[in-house]
Amino acid sequence: MSNPAEVDTPAADAAPADRPLRVAIIGAGPAGVYAADILTKAERDFEVSIDLFDAYPAPYGLIRYGVAPDHPRIKGIVKALHKVLDRGDIRFIGNVTYGRDLLLSDIRAMYDAVIFATGAIKDAPMDVPGVELEGSYGAADFVSWYDGHPDVPREWPLDAKEVAVIGNGNVALDVARVLSKHADDLLATEIPDNVYAGLKNSPVTDVHVFGRRGPAQVKFTPLELRELSHSRDVDIVLYPEDFEFDEASDEAIKTNNQVKTMVNTLANWMVEQDEREEDPDHEPASRRLHLHFLHSPVEVVGEDGKVAGMRFERQELDGTANVRGTGEIVEYPLQAVYRAIGYFGSELPELEFDAKRGVVVNDGGRVLDADGATVPGIYTTGWIKRGPVGLIGHTKGDALETVGNLLEDRTELPPASEPGEQAVLEFLADRGVEYTTWEGWLALDAHERSLGEAAGALQTDAGEITRERIKVVPREEMVRVSSESVRAAGAGA
Repeated sequence: MSNPAEVDTPAADAAPADRPLRVAIIGAGPAGVYAADILTKAERDFEVSIDLFDAYPAPYGLIRYGVAPDHPRIKGIVKALHKVLDRGDIRFIGNVTYGRDLLLSDIRAMYDAVIFATGAIKDAPMDVPGVELEGSYGAADFVSWYDGHPDVPREWPLDAKEVAVIGNGNVALDVARVLSKHADDLLATEIPDNVYAGLKNSPVTDVHVFGRRGPAQVKFTPLELRELSHSRDVDIVLYPEDFEFDEASDEAIKTNNQVKTMVNTLANWMVEQDEREEDPDHEPASRRLHLHFLHSPVEVVGEDGKVAGMRFERQELDGTANVRGTGEIVEYPLQAVYRAIGYFGSELPELEFDAKRGVVVNDGGRVLDADGATVPGIYTTGWIKRGPVGLIGHTKGDALETVGNLLEDRTELPPASEPGEQAVLEFLADRGVEYTTWEGWLALDAHERSLGEAAGALQTDAGEITRERIKVVPREEMVRVSSESVRAAGAGA
């Protein structure tokens, strides 16, 4: 993928003679916002009018509902997205679900083009026996719970003392960190009250993170890895037998600063662990976070229909940074297993879907039909375009490619029959959809911050904590706060 900063945005030909180019973007997470921003800034001699839709009443998608609340990069990303949407040249329309409130035929009647940026919110499957047992969970569902997703249950069964997290990516670390961290230490974040209450009562003592390959092949980022050591009263536990390096690993450590940093971090933790064990005055932490490498899942072990443990086959590196089984089976006692081996896209109505990759079938963002032909005026970007891999920067590159192809196709787009900006608002109102707006989000944002301020300074085991905000969870309350504040402002004017 090219670096967006090194690529010139393509220019388009003649603009529509009598009106702006109308574009709908489905999904108001980073992928959708970046696509809207790139389109507004593209070199062109015609006007564009962009509506950014989301199924949630609030914007930001995976940043609001898919990233751990104590992640330090959240604020920076949200600020960047806020800056784009706050300019006023992109209209946000929330609480609108594609395929229910707005069909493809509706969109095509009111827009010249549509970009789908719906992301990937389901867990990738893990095909091992016992995965269906009670106590076996998808990490994506747990993330949705602790992030206050409006469409998931308010309660989560946190009754396990020993927990496994399967995966060696950033989501696995987020899940492990939230499970092992003391709830009081999360109060300074935006976690909802029900999430705090659930985590506060968790009896967890040990969280195990299992990866299939070696320490030099992990998919973490250095920042995510280092965050593990910031948790109060949590010891990180490593195992010398897991620290295996082959020729390819040594080469990666020499040539890749990110790999070198992470391996050095792990090595330093190993030294600190040895020092703790040798120190007779050291007080063990009440919780432990174990990092295991070279473990391939074999079976989730059950007892009375519930998770009771998990078996793994020990792996060894083969010289190319890949692994092969050793035949040695190890088993750990567990009461819960969280699968964090990746996200997977969801099928979208009326669009051709690749069920193996979890993406909308496309060529450079141009959506294709069952015969492989381009569908005029329909595009895709982000994870639903390329699959759930890469970081935020890759999403910008996706958006640049997709927008470039849309502009290239502009003169051949099927024109909307009802292109007026008011048409979609009237359509949603007639259908009884309680849509939200950017002004409504600003009101909800202020309301959540006021809830945090009203909580005042709290005395906890972690010291005095001030809550920055308290996230509103119920969808109906989000809509109510958004709508009432905007109506009140209108009445005051």
